[in-house]
Amino acid sequence: MGKPIDITVYGADQICASCVNLPSSKDTYEWLQAAITRKYGQDHINYVYVDIFSPPEKEKHQQFAQRVVDEEFFYPVVLVDNEVAGEGNPKLKTIYRMLEARGLNTLE
Repeated sequence: MGKPIDITVYGADQICASCVNLPSSKDTYEWLQAAITRKYGQDHINYVYVDIFSPPEKEKHQQFAQRVVDEEFFYPVVLVDNEVAGEGNPKLKTIYRMLEARGLNTLE
């Protein structure tokens, strides 16, 4: 396995208006981390949570957060190596496929 895979979740404390009855962005972030770790382990994956209303200083996070605030995406938005893997209610199967396409193998 080469360089680590980056999983970034963009979200906010408040649930988006279109996402009523879905988990919060932070809950989705924690759920994804647990599910992915169970299937693939902890090695080779970096997780980042970005609050869209107070993104960190990194320009790429600020720019993408602004796109979410501008309603280009429903949050939470999940990126795998800067590629959108899901939004609003992300699907694990889609994220798993993207991880495996990057060379990640399931635990035995």
